[in-house]
Amino acid sequence: MNLADMLCYADIDQLTRIAQAYQCSCSSHSKNELIQSILTAVQRRDNLESRVEEMSGDDLRFLNSLLFENRSAYSLEELKARAAGTTAKLTQESVTAPSPAMPAAPPAAPVKSGRSRKKRTPPSSAPASPEDEARQTISRFKRFGWLFNGFSHQTRYLYQVPDDMKRSLTEALERKFRIDLQERDEPPVYRDERVLLSMDLPVFLRYVRDHDVPLTGDGAMYKRQLGQVLDLMSVQEQIPGKGGWRFGYGRRFPDYPDRFSLLYDYAYYERLIRENPDRLIVTEEGLNAADGRPGIDPSSLYRFWLRLYKGPIPNLAALAQWISRLCTGWTTTASLFGILRPLIRSYYYDTEKDVLERRVLAMMLHLGLISWGESSFGEPVVRITPQGRAIISGNALLFEDKLQMDEQLPAYGG
Repeated sequence: MNLADMLCYADIDQLTRIAQAYQCSCSSHSKNELIQSILTAVQRRDNLESRVEEMSGDDLRFLNSLLFENRSAYSLEELKARAAGTTAKLTQESVTAPSPAMPAAPPAAPVKSGRSRKKRTPPSSAPASPEDEARQTISRFKRFGWLFNGFSHQTRYLYQVPDDMKRSLTEALERKFRIDLQERDEPPVYRDERVLLSMDLPVFLRYVRDHDVPLTGDGAMYKRQLGQVLDLMSVQEQIPGKGGWRFGYGRRFPDYPDRFSLLYDYAYYERLIRENPDRLIVTEEGLNAADGRPGIDPSSLYRFWLRLYKGPIPNLAALAQWISRLCTGWTTTASLFGILRPLIRSYYYDTEKDVLERRVLAMMLHLGLISWGESSFGEPVVRITPQGRAIISGNALLFEDKLQMDEQLPAYGG
């Protein structure tokens, strides 16, 4: 349903609030005049672009959680969860919390002093709770005509985004983003891993089929066998060292390097392998996959990566969409980071730049979605591949659709 249709169902009070938000000069008593004035105001490019320009980072992340979904209605609780889940405050609290290795300093001992009269301090206003902030965000979006309550008996407690407003807001954001986008000539050499990840999965399965693969007490492969597997992969990776932190990006991310941990988790989730108490074995489905029956669908790997990484990167699907839209030419990663930074939250010790370059762009390279090179000026540049554009545009994912493997994978019954 488009904006004009939703305005027809809206009451005078909501129409008046929307008209005031766009500073429309019209009678607040004529519904028809209000609708025409609002449509005229919204269709003006500068009006919409000014709204986008003034948006806070939290509102921008919330908006992007709605733009690329094939979904018609949301409950209030879903919208509040999204608005609260895209705020930057959540991660900052996690980053600044003292770690177990460095306990917080003990509270200072009170200083004794002579008798003195306490000064009355003025009461400070309590900060808004996450739920209050989420409600305020939803109210702002309603005031701009970007969210409407349903109009039928079945949908009156649901919220809808006008289809044409989605398109207009996406186009306005793209125009804004492209202002700072920097492109370069095609680099002399670049990496393109278009089908390599799909090809490496049968290689890994055949290794497990043909070798004895013991597991540690934690269920991980020993370094000797892991090193042999990594040597067989199309892209070489180093076994993670003991120093540093590794968590949040998959079930075996703490034990295996980034690319292989994604491949391993995918094989485990698809029941191609099974971890017995002391051995890793290939299942019946895995034996078929090891022989290439059926072939691995790159779209399946992409959707799995989205769901697996969306916990630490809530706006991952939107980031992938923007990279697909913006990186049609060889784009510098520095300019891309400057543009997309408002959509990214840091994750513990991963800075916003780490999240974009190591968790998003590097994994998109491994998935065959982008090519990565270096310009004649020594700048890292990326470009979307034809396969990447097709996969990303054809795989919309709900914001809430994320994967926590240990919780969502039922016990193996075979």
